[in-house]
Amino acid sequence: VQLVESGGGLVQAGGSLRLSCAASGFTFDNYAIGWFRQAPGKEREGVSCISSRDDYTWYADSVKGRFTFSSDDAKKTVFLQMNSLKPEDTAVYYCAADWGSNCPREIYDYWGQGTQVTVSS
Repeated sequence: VQLVESGGGLVQAGGSLRLSCAASGFTFDNYAIGWFRQAPGKEREGVSCISSRDDYTWYADSVKGRFTFSSDDAKKTVFLQMNSLKPEDTAVYYCAADWGSNCPREIYDYWGQGTQVTVSS
């Protein structure tokens, strides 16, 4: 089981990025999937997640209305579309998966390696 994030990079404030999280060795069916971020010197924080059972989708207040969680039809890749980016969105972004769980939650079984997002002012 492996999660691989991609799509990070450097963007100006107000710009957009789309992060991807690809599952290797399984599909996201029946998994809660979360996006987290950690900025230098700060604790990790939850950004968005989707529950396994009812597809309930949660967003942190700081990203609500700007970020959108989606997945492909095969449930092998999930995406985080990030619009109207701000310098305070700069962080390493991680995806995570946990079988059969609801969200938001902090504990996940599987984590990706992270992708850097840098937003310049």
